[in-house]
Amino acid sequence: MVSISVNLYGRDLISTQDWSIEEIEETLKLAKELKEKYRKREPLPKLLEGKSFFAIFYAPSTRTRAAFESGASLLGGHGTYIDVSTLRVGFGEAVKDVAKMYERYGHGMGVRCLDDAIDYKYGLGRATVMEYAKHAEIPVIDMGCCSFHPTQGMQDLMTVREKLGDIKRKKYVIMWGYASKLRGLCSIQEEALIMTRFGMDVVVAHPPGFNIDPEIAKIAKENADRSGGAFEETTDLKSAIEGAHVVFPRSWASWELLKVGASKFGVEKEIQIHNQYKNWILTQELTDLMDKKGIVTHVLPVLRGQEATDEVMDGPRSVIYEQAENGLYVKSAVMAVTMSEQLYR
Repeated sequence: MVSISVNLYGRDLISTQDWSIEEIEETLKLAKELKEKYRKREPLPKLLEGKSFFAIFYAPSTRTRAAFESGASLLGGHGTYIDVSTLRVGFGEAVKDVAKMYERYGHGMGVRCLDDAIDYKYGLGRATVMEYAKHAEIPVIDMGCCSFHPTQGMQDLMTVREKLGDIKRKKYVIMWGYASKLRGLCSIQEEALIMTRFGMDVVVAHPPGFNIDPEIAKIAKENADRSGGAFEETTDLKSAIEGAHVVFPRSWASWELLKVGASKFGVEKEIQIHNQYKNWILTQELTDLMDKKGIVTHVLPVLRGQEATDEVMDGPRSVIYEQAENGLYVKSAVMAVTMSEQLYR
């Protein structure tokens, strides 16, 4: 029987900042055990037998939904996908009432609320997730909001370690990439937070006006100071990528738009700003500046030909599919540590 040395039963996970280093490490240890068994085609422990996980989606998903649903099944439980448009919240039902009822129907809950669902207005998605967590007495997992995406951050930490070994003082570059569509900050900020906690030198490279939340940047800097890593934001893309051990190219909307929302700021106005930076694309020429053993990551979906070229995303440095696969094991582990009493007997 697998076991962990910390007790996370009943705990929420809104951001990786909510859990200690030891708690994250123990969860990743379990994820690694699940991966080894799954890869060997061995049966996984039925840690969620008789358990139900309600996954409430205000926004669409390709990988997060599938990983939570599959993970629940593999551990003997049941994951229920709930499109929020099928709920009565649009009719005026209070989130409190939904949370309190699902608390009685199941054993864990996930909420995804970001981007179009909140008109890209920063803070609204996080507030919605926290409203569920406030009222539900079962664990609530943030499956991606305007600010955070904790299970994504944990699976990416797992992947980077698998590929690089010791990651202390290794350079992790989060690169703004051009896109003709709007994207939010969730995984960008989660990566900055978790990688600085584990001692990496994190550089967020972006054009002027595309800074991340100043409060998140402050926390990332504090994380780095404690871990012996580093954190900085820069508008110099080439120097950021030079010697990088990890490059993560992804677009996100300008801070000015995020503060007021897309409707008020103007989508066309925002895209015109993006169009000034079409040269912010991860090309083979740029990846050649990386450390010889450096890797390219992406949380997917990657906007090919905009954020990065096909040559890069399909090239030998790319680990995007291994990264996505690790999401199955991490999300399974997160459900197990928060919902399974078996781990703590």
